[in-house]
Amino acid sequence: MRMQLSRQLLDRQIVDRDGRLVGKVDDVEFGVDTDGVPYVAALLSGQGALAQRIGGRVGRFLLAVADRLVDDPPVTPLRVPYSLVERVDSAVRLRVGLDELPGSPMEEWLRRHLIDRIPGSDRASG
Repeated sequence: MRMQLSRQLLDRQIVDRDGRLVGKVDDVEFGVDTDGVPYVAALLSGQGALAQRIGGRVGRFLLAVADRLVDDPPVTPLRVPYSLVERVDSAVRLRVGLDELPGSPMEEWLRRHLIDRIPGSDRASG
């Protein structure tokens, strides 16, 4: 299957098998098979991946902000192995649930420092 990465993957929403938002494809990670053919190994999501993709001063600024907001810098992107992708249409749809993916350091920081402080947030549906 051939695809134009910039049109079919980058900036698409990633949703789990239940339709819950996982994040957005900010970058891709490539691998090389035994024959030397490159393939998409993983989708990267999060401020760290976006900052590296943008580069320059803006990218360094985004990364610096993200590093200040997490308890254990440097900020690492959420890495979703491409083998977990069910299909790509208007979104990238995964064959696994959100709870089966590793947590994003930025999401954990936001939950702990902002969302959990909102009255009633412990009763929100997940």
